[in-house]
Amino acid sequence: MWSQIAERLRQAIDEGAFKPGEALPGETELNRRFGVSRTTSRAALDFLEAEGLISRKSGRGSIVIEPRIERPLNRLSSFSEDMAVRGLKPSYRTRSLKLTLASEFVATELKIANNSPVLEIDRILLADESPMATSLTYLAPVAFERSGLPTVEVLDSSSLYGWLKESAGVALTGGQERTEGAIADVTTARSLGLKQPAAVLVCHRTSWNSARQPVEYVVLHYRADRYSFQVGLARS
Repeated sequence: MWSQIAERLRQAIDEGAFKPGEALPGETELNRRFGVSRTTSRAALDFLEAEGLISRKSGRGSIVIEPRIERPLNRLSSFSEDMAVRGLKPSYRTRSLKLTLASEFVATELKIANNSPVLEIDRILLADESPMATSLTYLAPVAFERSGLPTVEVLDSSSLYGWLKESAGVALTGGQERTEGAIADVTTARSLGLKQPAAVLVCHRTSWNSARQPVEYVVLHYRADRYSFQVGLARS
């Protein structure tokens, strides 16, 4: 019975009957409406919380939270493409843009000599004006030697991958990515509008062009309460 109640509530959330920030009926109301025990109604709400659909807090009840963005791990896509698919408006806030010298680790990822010039871009990625992730990007010289550097205004108004393709003539065709869980530090939590302690998903990605020449190395910190990652599996 609890699963039927949970499904009814999930459907109501999907249809917009309960919007993010609004409270679902409490256990007492669910007991009366469905003629079940408190244990059953609590199990239904526990399930929705485990699914990431609601947040249960003492004194506030069961609050509908913003839906998670499901991102496939087998496809290289830009943040703006991910948001557009879900009907969300992407925007960007560039915190810094500078030429710097590649550290040994960044140089290894980009397969360039240590202390080669790289373009460092620090941005906050937003969807419908809500912070979703931070990104610290390093671009290899091939990305800006001929086209010059983008401006902060350009980066705040468009996709970085779009700029690479249209202005630099560099199309990213593939990459390698590693994702791990972590607790956000003070700066990251503040940037993402999170209260500490807060979980984040840390993504390390190296992307290359059609010649498999590395162009981008980026570290992204995604809000764990707004993102989930999917990958297809096959049994050999």
